[in-house]
Amino acid sequence: MDLKRLPAVYYHSETGAEPVRDWLKSLEKQNRFRTGTDIKTVEFGWPVGMPTCRPLGHGLYEVRTSLDNRIARVLFCIGDGRMILLHGSIKKTPRVDLEVARMRKRAWEAAA
Repeated sequence: MDLKRLPAVYYHSETGAEPVRDWLKSLEKQNRFRTGTDIKTVEFGWPVGMPTCRPLGHGLYEVRTSLDNRIARVLFCIGDGRMILLHGSIKKTPRVDLEVARMRKRAWEAAA
């Protein structure tokens, strides 16, 4: 029996690329572990509020992870009872990151 309220899955492009998985793999081991732990917190505890998770509007949310003096952000949407991991970055969430996440959300919805 799966106790996850909102299981996480990686967005994948038509070519099979999984940009969030690749981004997570690029992080240092400790930072990857911290980010994965916060994603797991959302999976098991949804709905989760600040400081771990917050809504961004238009069906997008972010998981926020403190990494020393930086914040890692994983943007996601919810579909079919799952947490679709769309985009990851370490910085403030500028418009370009939001637009990438929105574009991937639309592509995922069109494929579903």
